Amino acid sequence: MTKSFYITTPIYYVNDAPHIGHAYTTLACDVLARFKRLDGFDVRFLTGTDEHGQKVEKSAQAAGMDPQAFTDQVSQNFRDLTAAFDFSNDDFIRTTEARHKTSCQALWEKLVAAGDIYLASYPGWYAVRDEAFYDEKELTKNEDGKMIAPSGAECEWVEEPSYFFRLSAWQDRLLDFYEANPDFIGPTSRRNEVLSFVRGGLKDLSVSRTTFSWGIPVPGDADHIMYVWLDALTNYITAVGYPDEDSPAYKTFWPADLHMVGKDILRFHAVYWPAFLLSAGVAPPKRVFAHGWWTNEGQKISKSLGNVIDPHQLIETYGLDQVRYFLLREVPFGNDGDFSKRAMIGRMNYDLANQFGNLAQRVLSMIAKNCGGQVPAPGAFTQADEDLMGNAARLLAQLRGFYDEQAFHKALEATWAVVSQANAYVDEQAPWALRKTDPARMGTVLYVLAESVRCLALLTQPVMPQSMAKMLDQLAVAADDRDFTALSKNLVAGTALPKPSGVFPRFVDDSESQA
Repeated sequence: MTKSFYITTPIYYVNDAPHIGHAYTTLACDVLARFKRLDGFDVRFLTGTDEHGQKVEKSAQAAGMDPQAFTDQVSQNFRDLTAAFDFSNDDFIRTTEARHKTSCQALWEKLVAAGDIYLASYPGWYAVRDEAFYDEKELTKNEDGKMIAPSGAECEWVEEPSYFFRLSAWQDRLLDFYEANPDFIGPTSRRNEVLSFVRGGLKDLSVSRTTFSWGIPVPGDADHIMYVWLDALTNYITAVGYPDEDSPAYKTFWPADLHMVGKDILRFHAVYWPAFLLSAGVAPPKRVFAHGWWTNEGQKISKSLGNVIDPHQLIETYGLDQVRYFLLREVPFGNDGDFSKRAMIGRMNYDLANQFGNLAQRVLSMIAKNCGGQVPAPGAFTQADEDLMGNAARLLAQLRGFYDEQAFHKALEATWAVVSQANAYVDEQAPWALRKTDPARMGTVLYVLAESVRCLALLTQPVMPQSMAKMLDQLAVAADDRDFTALSKNLVAGTALPKPSGVFPRFVDDSESQA
């Protein structure tokens, strides 16, 4: 049977335009989804938009629009982002869809049946921007006397009737769940944060609101709408057919293999979500991974500073695959990272143009010039030949482990180690000199290099799909020989190759040259 793999982004809140954080999370999911597909998995990759809540209602009012029309417009911005970054998601869910309303209300009824929902009154500090309640000890008071959440959002005192979820009853059961599933939360530092939070004691969670109406009605009580996080989190099961647990999609893909989130929403995914699911008799996801945030040239990104990074502008300036590579190579995934123009250009010119691009260009140009534009016939392989081709072929096993840990930077480091080995091999073997002294050996060296470039290009497709497609085209690799099973299908001597052309141009910074 085909192995399945279900990966999700958080659904993005539609009160603003997409920024680099949205692109980063979805990119990581896209790369992992592509890798798994190439490795023979039946993949379902979900992203979408979170469209309910007080913040959306207020944003729509500020724009002079009906909430549904507002969300239709802003949700499209996120669809446009998926197209611009060549994301390969299989589904795009919106929480205003009928299928989602059905799913949320079904889950609610399961929680009621389990005895974990009750009606009371809620007094507390609420941040509209975060759609979250905070304990007073988590807040700080600014100079104006206003209460500020850890996120920087302003909080207001709210007191209203509310349904509650008995989260306090799940403290020990959640701790048992974490112990039984040590890989449920990644990276380790985030797991420790969650354990500390849960051990510190859990309070029952308000899961409905009455002060605004833009949301999914609570079954049996139209005065209440569901608290936005219960609504939003349910999207992951909506997309695979819940509440129809006998549907093929649900049976194939649930529980999800990975929820990818930013570190600011880890608590919702690693505490509230498994508690909801366990209460409803639904299996929790297998893993939640929380990555860090980006700064811009060392500064925190904020509208007030005017340094928000537009992902569309990044692509326009540097190129799509170059941006995809940089974002996953520059920073250990899970840590905070800094975007700098200098670092971006350095990666483009050194890693891509000088190392990988130049390797492919040199090899293919020598084959075009000295081998009649055909894959040369290899002779007997030396130890150096076998070492290089063997390392390229064995790279897949390493990458599987890194991708399963969401260590994208390590996967790229391992790949570039082989790129560096191949460049050193070119210099050591000097095929330009062998052309005069030993043409047969030159053919073997060029074959070894072309075969190594083929393996590297196949394995780098998830990160840079368009660039690697061009590289594989120049090696005359057939479209149906580009998944990972094709790693064992060596190049065939005598195959005609097209005229080579550069895949990664060097980036010239006009502003620096003018200065």
